[in-house]
Amino acid sequence: MDDVSLKKHFGGCPHDCPDTCAMIYEVDDDNRLIKVKGNPDHPMTNGMLCVKLKDYEKRHYHKDRLLYPHKRVGKKGNNEFQRISWDEALDTISNKWKQLIKDYGPQSIIPYSYLGNQGLVHGLNGGDSFFNALGATVCERTFCGEGSCTAWLSTIGPTAGLDPESYLHSKYIVIWACNSVSTNLHHWAIVQEAKKKGAKVVVIDSYKSRTAKEADWHIEPKPGSDGALAVAIINYIIYNNLVDLEYVKNHTNGFNELKEHVKDKDCQWASKITGINEDDIKKLAHEIGTIQPVGIRIGVALERHYGGGQTIRAVTCIPALTGAWKYVGGGITQFPVWEHPYKFDVICRPDLIPKGTRVINALQIGRALLGENIDKDNPIMSMMCWNANPVTQAAETEKIIEGLKREDLFMVSAEHFISDTASYADILLPATMGAEHEDMILSWGHLYLTYNEKCVDAPGEAIPNYEIFRRLAKKMGLKEEQFSWTDTQCLENYVDWNAPACEGISLSTIKETGFARLNVGCKDTRAPHKNGNFPTSSGKCEFILKNAKNFVAGPFRQMYEDYQPGQDLPELPDYVPQLESKETNPKLAKKYPLNIISPKSHAFLNSCYANMEDKIRVQGDQFVLINIDDSKDRNIVNGDKVKVFNDRGSYEGIAKISDDVSKGIIVSTLGYWSQHNKGTVNCISSANLADMGNAPTFSDNLVEVRKND
Repeated sequence: MDDVSLKKHFGGCPHDCPDTCAMIYEVDDDNRLIKVKGNPDHPMTNGMLCVKLKDYEKRHYHKDRLLYPHKRVGKKGNNEFQRISWDEALDTISNKWKQLIKDYGPQSIIPYSYLGNQGLVHGLNGGDSFFNALGATVCERTFCGEGSCTAWLSTIGPTAGLDPESYLHSKYIVIWACNSVSTNLHHWAIVQEAKKKGAKVVVIDSYKSRTAKEADWHIEPKPGSDGALAVAIINYIIYNNLVDLEYVKNHTNGFNELKEHVKDKDCQWASKITGINEDDIKKLAHEIGTIQPVGIRIGVALERHYGGGQTIRAVTCIPALTGAWKYVGGGITQFPVWEHPYKFDVICRPDLIPKGTRVINALQIGRALLGENIDKDNPIMSMMCWNANPVTQAAETEKIIEGLKREDLFMVSAEHFISDTASYADILLPATMGAEHEDMILSWGHLYLTYNEKCVDAPGEAIPNYEIFRRLAKKMGLKEEQFSWTDTQCLENYVDWNAPACEGISLSTIKETGFARLNVGCKDTRAPHKNGNFPTSSGKCEFILKNAKNFVAGPFRQMYEDYQPGQDLPELPDYVPQLESKETNPKLAKKYPLNIISPKSHAFLNSCYANMEDKIRVQGDQFVLINIDDSKDRNIVNGDKVKVFNDRGSYEGIAKISDDVSKGIIVSTLGYWSQHNKGTVNCISSANLADMGNAPTFSDNLVEVRKND
């Protein structure tokens, strides 16, 4: 029962999750956050919070929270800091940056952020306008989804596609490389409702995830082989006369070329690559081609190997081939965010970027800090990190640590806790948490705007991210009006409130309700591409791409359009093998014979909560899921401490012997902090970029496992 004495305020979960839960903050008379609940009025999140948000209020008041500015007094990485004032912190930063700009130029400074906070004001892009005005190096942030974005935008354009709520009307649901039970819980609830109404639920994943175990049918391709499966499905649909010819004729480009391209890539061909029984591939393709409406939910894991972009191109073509788009509940879902009227040009201010400013990819930050692949006369001399923890989440961990240990690197970190990355900072800045600032939470998994109200004062001297940049802008002499906007003014300017999607919605109405569904159709009637109308240059689904170039979507590179990857994209979707596999690199596979899959953790959100005692209890120790045959070959028994390694590095974990993984594969989840563990999973990860969108190749790595001595 609700405590009527507590004041209620609207909130939105700020974490990197597609669900973006609408929340209720409960605050007592002493202005202290007492409880966080799900907002029961939200039609999709429906008052339910995941295990990560349970006791969210305790995170605000955790004993280890960073409450005051600090400066480093010991060796980098030793967590030896001394409290200082905000004036000293800001003076130290601004004076150092002014000197670096004088000595090396503004590109010697690089910002580093991601989705540790999804707020429009205080999140991923919150500091972009500041650093763009400064003339700093542009950071291209492609941790997850960016290859998927390139493939999606190239094939069907900036559309939300199939509304996640419309899966209630699907008769056949394919969840492809997405562990919904752990990472998309509220959509899973909708899928379950559809299942009760008779829908068949198929999960395609390379191991038996929590979601796979709940499916009607689990299909288990070898890691990185999903593209072959998708191409074979296309082949089967075409050569078994399951194509919706009228839809294809009117609303697609390149069918004849696609037909010719896949003619020899049948189910038998795909079976040899994927390890899936040929009859199962035929059955899947037949059902996708004959049961409508079919809804396909793709996860970011689908892109996490070298050929990820082409894989997603192939999968994204399937609904147009079958005409699934004609039906409510038919089509495919990637990121519904494409129909949200956010004004990223205003948020990021790419017009302030000096011509010729370089771009460095966040996945390769270790290389950049060590002077690899950059102009030796233009080194990185300072990095500011907020909403990100690259020491756990980026590839080539050992290179990152070596770079952060440089005594001549001036490192600034705005954080809630002294994370693995923050431990190497010269200046620590305490940032606010959800209930302590106003924001609009970027929703990349549904079609609602979500408001977050400031309802309590932050403990200590923590301030919001954008307030940090406001103060630094003043210290650095930046005069743009934007740097004097309040958080409310930012929200007034960051959302296109006059867009058709916002008809009847304003910031003031959002403040009264906490959320609002965009005017982009009703979940029970929405079929956005029933008559084509794809937001591509042709208005059609592009089976074939003519003269297309590789690119990273603007919000992930500060809206900067210079120095895009720019390689020619293949005209037609296809299977592209992994870089590290027995087939493509037999010499490496002889030394490191195991493929590793590194999904997100159930109780952590990326690396958030990996220092929280209650979440660690739920998640358990860092584990290494290994097949019984592989364990016997290595004399490993259940519960053994093991080391996972390759030439790039190593980490340790507890062996869990299980038939949830096939022979030749191990699974370890991401997020654990090295401060509490011996290494992190990404110690073994390559910083090679995928075929599209400069996406990561976290699931394209070979390793070996051995029992610890």
